Amino acid sequence: MYIEHWLKLFYSPLLSSLYLRRMPRFSFFLGLLILLSACQASETDESKMIFRYNESAGVSSLDPAFSRNLENLWVCNMLFNGLVEIDDQLDIKPAIAQSWTIDSTGTFYRFQLRDDIYFHDSEVFPAGKGRKVVAADVVYSFERVLSPELASPGSWVFAAAADSLPFRAIGDTVVEIRLSKAFPPFLGILGMKYCSIVPREAVDYYKDDFRKNPVGTGPFRFHFWIENTRLVLLPNDHYFERDEQGNKLPYIDAVSVSFIPDKGAAYLDFVKGNFDMISGLHSSYADELLTPTGELNPLYANDFKLEKHPFLNTDYLAFNVNPAAGEQGIWKNPDFRRAMSYAIDRRAMVRYLRNNVYTPGTGGFIPKGMPGFQPTVGYDFQPDSVRKILDRLGFPGGKGLPTIQLSTTTDYVDICEYVQHQLGNFGIPIKVDVLPASVHRERSARGDLIFFRKSWLADYPDDENFMALFYSANMVPNGPNYSQYSNPIFDKLYDRALATVEREDRIELYRQMDSIVMLTAPVMPLYYDEVVRILSKNVEGLDRNPLNVLDLRRVKLTLNVVQ
Repeated sequence: MYIEHWLKLFYSPLLSSLYLRRMPRFSFFLGLLILLSACQASETDESKMIFRYNESAGVSSLDPAFSRNLENLWVCNMLFNGLVEIDDQLDIKPAIAQSWTIDSTGTFYRFQLRDDIYFHDSEVFPAGKGRKVVAADVVYSFERVLSPELASPGSWVFAAAADSLPFRAIGDTVVEIRLSKAFPPFLGILGMKYCSIVPREAVDYYKDDFRKNPVGTGPFRFHFWIENTRLVLLPNDHYFERDEQGNKLPYIDAVSVSFIPDKGAAYLDFVKGNFDMISGLHSSYADELLTPTGELNPLYANDFKLEKHPFLNTDYLAFNVNPAAGEQGIWKNPDFRRAMSYAIDRRAMVRYLRNNVYTPGTGGFIPKGMPGFQPTVGYDFQPDSVRKILDRLGFPGGKGLPTIQLSTTTDYVDICEYVQHQLGNFGIPIKVDVLPASVHRERSARGDLIFFRKSWLADYPDDENFMALFYSANMVPNGPNYSQYSNPIFDKLYDRALATVEREDRIELYRQMDSIVMLTAPVMPLYYDEVVRILSKNVEGLDRNPLNVLDLRRVKLTLNVVQ
């Protein structure tokens, strides 16, 4: 057998984690024996369904308390469950909790837990067998996220919780949560991975190393992780969910995650059949994979399939509109900001710079895919409106206008230079200032920038996610109101929405708020993001979640994936 085939088997996800974890302690000859035995077992391995993908950004932690980015969140979603989960329609569904009630004040939640959910088998439990999840585990997990010692970036999810004894276990199967005041989005927040249930035994046993020795209740269990090289998960044999025909979930035999940092190199591996999915588009391969109209290149039609659906993210340009803060300038005039919004041909921008896979931001700030999305309240390309507004303001053809500095990062220079060119066509002078990402983030959080590129991604399925950016109490540095926007009518509607229990009534209030934002124009939506995935033809059943959560519970591979 060829050496390179031995090496492929050596990295097989089904090979013993003992060798991979302790490889430096083994002699060369013992390693060779293991390779030979793996070669003999290759026929069994080749019948397994292994879903493989690459994560170029790497994974920093398998602890759900640190699932602040997509790369961590994807893996934690496979390993852990919360009380509830969010489905593809953004509806809240039972998970560890089989049912719940909310009192008339909207401040008291009572969850009834399932009694058939077990933690993964682990050395932290007697005889290595995972025990049943009980109410005390929920209380422990939530209190852990809030603990200052842990310093979880997700501690904010319980900002609405009561100051004293917010979580209470009643026996083994009932959990009560008290809030300091009504906050209707709270139930959806509980579907975030920060709110996953973990066993105290594992955290106490592994301590800081829990980040690389996770124990949860999810459809997959941890097998091994060689940081920056490979992560492998295997099915949880005791997982509680079944499909509509009563079959156990998940269907596949393993998940193998690679960490090739070069996206171009990872793409070549995908084309060679070494991965089953590539997520997102990168300039190194976007033009080869997609046609100018955003469809899959016909050359790949027999091998791959393209899946696109809304991703709850708005990319936008923001102005510092606080009249009492920072430099004073024409951009603090809402009429001038409206003229700038009319000057951008977003449809052409998406077509030429983003392969036509995103939705032009001609609606409100609430993105496509959210219930409150309004496709007609924003700004489309209207050259005549730009000229009329500039004439009315006393700047015909842009004469006399000062240069406005647009701050961005290297990843979005093309977008900002396009905006610069578009505004320049009307005599509006723009200077693009490229900052390091960390500097840009820090300065926008301090309110130091006057005109800058940002994006906002939903964490939970409520339009409040996006309207919170314009609530005056959230003004930077105390919150995400980067524009330092303040509008008393908007604030009253926001307060009213948070006191409204009925979802449809709340959505109508959000739409009114979004209309106010668009009319006063503290921001210029550029486009609404989309989840773009290129899949091997053998992949079936991958969910289309607008939060871009990778859910492999119902995935099937129709062809053998181990070469």
